[in-house]
Amino acid sequence: MGFADFSRLIDPALYVLTVADEHENSGCLIGFASQVSIFPPRFLACVSEVNHTARLAASAEVLAVHLLGADQPALAAHFGELTGDEVDKFAGVAWHRGPFGSPILEAARGVFEGRVLERHRFGDHVGHLLEPLDMHTSAAPGPGEQLHLSDTADLGAGHPPEEVLDRPASGAPRALSARRARR
Repeated sequence: MGFADFSRLIDPALYVLTVADEHENSGCLIGFASQVSIFPPRFLACVSEVNHTARLAASAEVLAVHLLGADQPALAAHFGELTGDEVDKFAGVAWHRGPFGSPILEAARGVFEGRVLERHRFGDHVGHLLEPLDMHTSAAPGPGEQLHLSDTADLGAGHPPEEVLDRPASGAPRALSARRARR
């Protein structure tokens, strides 16, 4: 069994991460995210380095993390299949500015804005360690009723995984060739 086989057994919750700077809003679907501390509260949100959102998140002081309900695969598709390089993902989506400036999706089951404490590059993703600042939850589904990766198996990524192999990471050596990465 290889790591890819092991990874297929994992069914993480999915989130939408949003960020804004003085010129634009950005957001993307993320599956590499987790609470990493109870006291003090900390959350790690990882974004693919080829994603449009990663460029804004790289210098942001605050990011917003939105938990999606099991009944929200269309919202996941909207933020996961489209790319902010080509479209405004916030057009036609109900949202408002949060107290710390992040775009807040009104349909999310739960959301928090978090101050970025640290950033770490983890292979093709950048992890943002967040200190939750402002939280909101809806009265909708309870625990276990969030959207999971297996609920979105038919989605295509806004940026194909092969793009990670074609773009050099900022400040890092060029990625493996596609042939070597598939081994």
